[in-house]
Order: sequence, then structure tokens, then C-alpha cells
Amino acid sequence: MSNQAPNRARVIPLRPPAERPGTAVTVSPTASAPPRPAPREPLWRDLVGDVLRRERQAQERTLKDVADSARISMPYLSEVERGRKEASSEVLAAAAQALGLSLGDLLARAQGELIRLSSRSSVRHSARGRTTASSYDGLCLAA
Repeated sequence: MSNQAPNRARVIPLRPPAERPGTAVTVSPTASAPPRPAPREPLWRDLVGDVLRRERQAQERTLKDVADSARISMPYLSEVERGRKEASSEVLAAAAQALGLSLGDLLARAQGELIRLSSRSSVRHSARGRTTASSYDGLCLAA
């Protein structure tokens, strides 16, 4: 017989026990609910893409039509509209011009959306007793 200890593997679970399937989690009635995460700030690319898409749909134009007018590939314009791509100012200007807007008009509309969403978010925060409201009176872009 050998005097060596049995060879046991050390197992490190990939997920905590609460997240593993088949394991029940017991919550005591005195435990408080975890804090809710703060609402996510909207991304500029999402706002600009939403404005482009709404304007294109309001004009009842197809993605292909606007992409051809702007000399942008249709898949790329689709990605910009969905907020998946961070478009350059040249691409945004071309897309805006294809829709009959200036780059300033496009950015002003996106700024309006940002203010609208921010004010709605700050109203929710102040209703909970926190004050996070701030006023935006201009637009600042950094390259």
C-alpha cells in the first residue's frame, strides 16, 4: 500500500452556484432587493441613426434609394441607422444631404432627441429623491 494521499482534482465552477442550472436559490424575506442599475445614457450613434431612419421612412424612401443618392453602400447605411457603426462626419453629411437635410439639421434633431431622453430620465430620478437634472443649451462634438 502507498502512503500517498489520493489524487483529487480541484474543481473551480465557471458560474456561481446561484446561476448554475438545477441549483435552487433561497432568498430570505428580510433580504433587500439588489439596487437597480442606473439607466443607460443613449449613445450618439443610436440617436443619429434613429433620426436618419425616421426621416427616410417619413419620406417613404427605401434604404437602397438613399444609399445610392448618398453614394454609401446600402449595408453600411443600414448599420448606421441601427446604431451599429460610428459614421464619419462625411458619411453623415452625405446621408443627410440625400434626405434633403444639412448636417446641422441632422445633428440638431439628434440633440433634440438627447435632450428629450435626458429630461425624461432626470424626471424619473427626481421622483426617487435624487437630483441629476442638468440643462443643456448647446451641442458639443469632439473629434
